[in-house]
Formats: sequence, structure tokens, C-alpha cells
Amino acid sequence: MSEEQVHWFFTVYPTILLLADLTIRIGLSFRVIMLKRPHGVTFAWLIVILLIPFLGAIVYLFVGENRISEKRAARSRQSQDYYQYWLNSLRNRSPVNWDDMVDTCLPLHNQAEQLIGIPALAGNQLELIETPDDILDAIANDIRQARSTCHLQFYIWQEGGKVTEIENALCEAAARGVTCRILLDSIGSQDFLKSERKKALQEAGIKIREALPAGLIKALFARIDIRNHRKIVVIDGEIAYTGSQNMVDPRYFKQDSGVGQWVDVMVRITGPVVESLAGTFTSDWYLESDEQYVQIFEGEDTFDSIRQMFDVHIVEKTGETPVQLVPSGPGLVPEAIHSLLLTTIYSARDELVLTTPYFVPDEPLLTALKSAAQRGVNVTLIVPRKNDSKLVHYASRSHYLELAKSGVRIMLFNGGLLHSKTITVDREFALFGSVNLDMRSFWLNFEATLFIYDRTFTDKVRTILAHYEDQSEEVQLDEIESRPVINRFKENIALLIGPLL
Repeated sequence: MSEEQVHWFFTVYPTILLLADLTIRIGLSFRVIMLKRPHGVTFAWLIVILLIPFLGAIVYLFVGENRISEKRAARSRQSQDYYQYWLNSLRNRSPVNWDDMVDTCLPLHNQAEQLIGIPALAGNQLELIETPDDILDAIANDIRQARSTCHLQFYIWQEGGKVTEIENALCEAAARGVTCRILLDSIGSQDFLKSERKKALQEAGIKIREALPAGLIKALFARIDIRNHRKIVVIDGEIAYTGSQNMVDPRYFKQDSGVGQWVDVMVRITGPVVESLAGTFTSDWYLESDEQYVQIFEGEDTFDSIRQMFDVHIVEKTGETPVQLVPSGPGLVPEAIHSLLLTTIYSARDELVLTTPYFVPDEPLLTALKSAAQRGVNVTLIVPRKNDSKLVHYASRSHYLELAKSGVRIMLFNGGLLHSKTITVDREFALFGSVNLDMRSFWLNFEATLFIYDRTFTDKVRTILAHYEDQSEEVQLDEIESRPVINRFKENIALLIGPLL
């Protein structure tokens, strides 16, 4: 090697690389600052970009912003007119008599409707189902009686146990002419989507579609950790399920993770709000459609055609419960569920009980919880003692000290991985769905939450939460203060990374 070659190899090339890296890091840092995101998120990304040469910039380019593919964005824009038309049609469908409600419900409803466009609908009947066997049996039984359509949407689908019974029920339904559609998240259900069982179901006539397909090439054009986390079942456009449980049998799911069986709760719904859930499924299915399906939106009487195709129809009253569906995600109003959770917490006057498997709050949510406890509200946070994510485990515990000092009761659930996502306020109304109390659910995931403005239903949810409390142990302040230094260090590291989880 000549002297000149040595000079270029050891001096010029490294200098060019360092200058390029420095330029990229400065440029990305400027971009992060100008996006005006929550302070914790901004500082976390600045640390990653500035302190990790080359790799920090690459990580940010892949997952630093909520980018969706142009193809998906175009479909979303194309469907908005029709989606808005449908939302407008709901407004006078089944109005709620707010005179019978506690005075905190109407402002919360108005905010949700302003953000999302979906109003509360009266006249629903809700049945809480709290054991996995009962949940899966109920879904299977309704599928066996289906006459026209079976629509299922889940983050995770794992075959085995009672899930096999549901798959068999779907095959039988398809054989008798029922249209069966399954929409599954690409990451959460990746094993099933690659399985022979999936192919067998498709051969039986079941339509299976992958939500938010992920891959290395796609990562160049869209953020691959934006996921569809909803759990929705709609049968014949008249019966719906939603809640926290994925399509798994807990006896066969993550048995080697050391956290015990997952504990979930779902609700079976009949009444007008089923139309809202059916419409949400239809919208999600369309966003994952091929070009042939897109052509449907170009003909006459488009809206009626879509409603008929997906069995989205007017549902008669079956009960008295007012329910408002709030779908959330980066493709809608990004701040919707976060803003509504803050309003919910600040509206509490006497009691606030929350359950979540993943507790990684941002500063506004943390402040709201402390504020509620400080003004005399009995705030109880129920989380699993063991978590399937070590990072979340430590990030959660980094907040325990300041919460406990403010008066928040922190209960560690010992009966498995508590996966329920619920909030009850003053035993007057409840939030129920797929949203975790973490920044991933707030900003990255597509979620579905029911706002249920009913004392009777809320009392039933509160009874389940009381059972969770009976299986939990309260974290004591002196216990938190005396934890080992190494644990505090891990918690602080996880806290820094928390905004990126």
C-alpha cells in the first residue's frame, strides 16, 4: 500500500465518515426538537442520537417517527369521506339521556366525540366475561349460530386449546355460507400467519388478512413498530366482543415466560354500539386491502355497498347501557386517548381504580395520578407482580416511590400476568378495552376503548377489580425506599428508555 493510500485509508476516509455522522446527528437532533413531542420522548431520542455514533441515527430513522407508508396513507385519505359520512349517520341513531348521568360524564363524552367523531349510543346490553374458558366458549358458540358474517380482529392469534375450537367453528360457518374474515397484526401473530394452520383455514374459505405488514424493506418506508393492538369480534353485525384478551388459550400461551397464566376480561355486547365496532373493523380491513378491493370505493352508492358487504347495519336497542367507542391510533387523532385518559383521571372525586399490565406513564399522566391522590381521591393501581418484559418491569417500578408518597395505593397482582386494561371512576363510569397505561398505547398502537357511562356495569367491573385486589399485595413505602441500589440503577436506566418503549 502506497503512502498516499495509507493517508486516505487512515486519515481522509475516517474524517469523512465522522463529519457525515456528525452532520446527520446534528440534523436529526434539530428535527427531533422541532417536532415538539413530549419532553421525555424528545430528550430520550436526543440521548440516543447524540451519544450513540452511527447506530443512534439508524435506530431513529427506523422507529423514531410515526411514519406510515404512502400507500396506506393514500387509502386512509380515500376512505375518510365515507368514514365521516358513516360517523355523521350515528349521531341521531340512539341518543343518550344525560340527565340520568353523573355530571362528569357529559364533558368526557363531548371531548371524545369532538376528537373522534363517534357519539355515545344508548340501549346496549353488556355481559362481562372474566375467565378465558368462558370467553372462548362464548365466542365459539356465537360463531356456531352465525347467519351472515364473522369478523375477528386480534393482535395475537395462537392456535391450541380452545382456540382450535373457534377455528373449527369458523370452518363450519364458512362451509354453510357465512363470510368469515380474520384480521391479525403482522408482528403479534407472525407465527400463526406463517403456519400451515393459517393455510388450512384459508382453504376452508376463511379470509385472513395481515395488518401492518412488517419487514426489513418496509422499515425503510414506514415505522414497523406501529401495531394494531385491537381485539374485536363482530358476529352478524349484531353481537360484538372487545376487551383485553387475545385469541389465545392462556394454558398454552407463553408458558415458559415464568409469569403464570395471563388474566383477561372481555365484554359481550348487543345493541347500537355494535355498529361502531363493526365500522371500525371495516375501516381497518379496508386499510389492508389490495387494489381490487379499492375499486369498490369508486362506484355509485359506495357507502351502502360497503355497509352491506361488511354487515354494518343499524342495530336495535337491547338494553339500557350508554356506550361510546373510542378507537385510537396514529392514523386518527394521535393525542385522543392520552387526552381522554387525563380528563378521566382529573374527573375523579372519590375513587379511581386502574389495572394495566404495562405501566410506563409519561409525565402528564403521572402528574394526574399524583394530583388525584393528593386531593383526596382513593387511587388504586393494580399491576402484575411479574411481567413478561424486564424493561417494562423496571420502568414501572421507577415511578412507585413518588406515587406512593402522593398516596397512590400500588397493588402487585400475584395470580398471573394481569392483562386486563380497565379504569373505574367513582363507581359511576368505566373505561374498558385494549389500551395499556404506556406510551406505546398512547402514541403508537391502534387501540379500541369503550367508555361506559353506567353505574350498574361499572359496579360489576369494580367487583372484578376487588377480586384482583384480593389476590394482590400492597407495595409499602418503606419497602420501596429500602430496595437495593442495583435495582434503583436499573429502574433509572429503564426510566430513560421509557419514552421509547
